[in-house]
Order: sequence, then structure tokens, then C-alpha cells
Amino acid sequence: MDLRALFFTAIAAFAIALLLGPISIPILHRLKFGQSIREEGPQHHKAKAGTPTMGGVIILLAVILTTLKFAFDSLDTLMLLLATVGFGLIGFADDFIKIIKKRNLGLTAKQKLLFQGIVTILLFILLWYRQGADHSFGVHIPFSNWVVPLGIFYVLFLLIVLVGTTNAVNLTDGLDGLLSGCAIMVFAAYAFYAYWHTNYDAALFCAAMVGALGGFLAFNRHPAKVFMGDTGSLAIGGGLAMVAVLTHSELALILFGLVFVVEALSVMIQVFSYKTFGRRVFKMSPLHHHFELVGWSEWEVVLVFWLAAFICAFGTLALVSR
Repeated sequence: MDLRALFFTAIAAFAIALLLGPISIPILHRLKFGQSIREEGPQHHKAKAGTPTMGGVIILLAVILTTLKFAFDSLDTLMLLLATVGFGLIGFADDFIKIIKKRNLGLTAKQKLLFQGIVTILLFILLWYRQGADHSFGVHIPFSNWVVPLGIFYVLFLLIVLVGTTNAVNLTDGLDGLLSGCAIMVFAAYAFYAYWHTNYDAALFCAAMVGALGGFLAFNRHPAKVFMGDTGSLAIGGGLAMVAVLTHSELALILFGLVFVVEALSVMIQVFSYKTFGRRVFKMSPLHHHFELVGWSEWEVVLVFWLAAFICAFGTLALVSR
């Protein structure tokens, strides 16, 4: 397989997403699947209330159709789609409950963890079956040849990777086009990383994600005509985490997706500081809202975060590929 296959896969996914947008958005409008805006968020965001959400179905369909067409019929492809669709369905249920109950709270934390645990166990079983090929239940230390063997305990590590990644990605979905653009940068870098490590299934999947997200961004850029919702953000996080697992780069994912990590850390720091000292470190968390409240326009915040995501993803790619 040559690099042209990645290009054609991305273009195909991009075209499918572009075609699905004008079909899906009016349907979401008619179904009244409008976004609820949290009360504690920036006040100017309330103008976005009612914008169709659950647009992540556009991304999911484009990725599924393209991956099944261009990727190889393999266990790796099955696991990538299971992680993406499995977590996407959890997000879909969360979005649906929010819409039906007209509130900004969907599944409870325990319910989410239960469903995420089920998907994780299914993936671990498939990885165990695949182990006879080339998957080792060990954690590779970046920039070294060290591997920490985990054996059966890898299932707990896998849960941490999947849940941590999906939550961090989900927290980044707070401004028009923010997550879409950042995820494009990370998946693009991982497409090359997987290709250079001859994991062509993961490379083609990443290319499909880049194309699908690019097509979705045409409708999600400011001012957004549709939001991806948890349907999209959890699907993106699940797929990204599984790419890291299959390329043995679970710890390197922290660097590839450093923007997502910083967003999650900003929330943790804010909560810890407020509960411990009664003070807030940021004007609002996640971090992108802090920059909004210090006077940056939404578009300025998005562009800076896209640039940061590009530098982190491709900077890491350059370092780990040496």
C-alpha cells in the first residue's frame, strides 16, 4: 500500500460527509434535536441553543462506509470500528436523553462507565485473540525500547486509555469547530505514524477520520449549523484510543493529543483548587472558555488551539519516528 491510498480514503470520507450534511441537518431540525446550553457556560453561548446536535452521526457514517470500502478485512479494522461505534452509541444515548428530558445531563457517570467497561472488555477479548499475531500486552515507553509487561492487567490499562481519551476529547468539544479541527491534526499525524509502522488498517482508518472530520467541519465551523454532540466526541475519542493501542503508542498518545490532555487537566485543576482552597485558577474551565472570558473571540481561540494541536501532533510524530 502506498501513501496515495491514504489520500483517496480521506477524499472519499470527506465527500460522503459533505453529502450527508445537507441531508442530516434538516432531519435533525425536524426532529427538534436541538442543543441545550449549560447555564454556567459563557453567556453569549446561549444564542446557540436549539442548534441541531447529534451531528456525530455524519462522522460515524462517513468513517464506517469509507473504512469498510478501503481498509482491509481484518481483526484490526473490526476493533477500530467497534471502539468508534461502541463509544459513539454511548454518546448517542447520552445525547438522546438530554434532548428528551431537555436538560444538559444525560447518562449518569455510573451508566457511562458501565457501558464503557462493556466495550472495553469486548475489545480486550479481541486483543487477546489477536495476541497470537503480534499484539503484546505490554506498555511501550516512548523514546526507548522499554516495554512494561502487564499481562491480564492490561484490561485495566485499556479501560484507563479508552475512558481517559474519550473524556479528554469530549471536554474539548466546546466551541464551533474546535474539536473537529484539533482531531484532524491528531488523526493526520497518526495516519503517517501507523503507515510508517506498517499498520495499514489503522492508517486507513485515520485517513477516513481526517476526511470525515473535514467534511463535518464544513457545517461545524463558526457559526455552526450543527454540533457533533457526545455522539461524535465519544466516537472520536474511542477511535483515537484504539489507534494508539494497535500502534503500541498508548503513552505517546499523551503527546500526540496534548491539547486534549491540557483541556482535561484544566478541569481537574479547577475542581481541585476550588474544593481545596475555595479559589478558581481559571475564569472558567475547560481552558478554551478561559480564553473566551479574557477577551479572545471564539474564532481566535479555535485557531490557536488548532495550531497547538498541529504542533503537538506533528512534533511528536517527528520525535517518535526518529
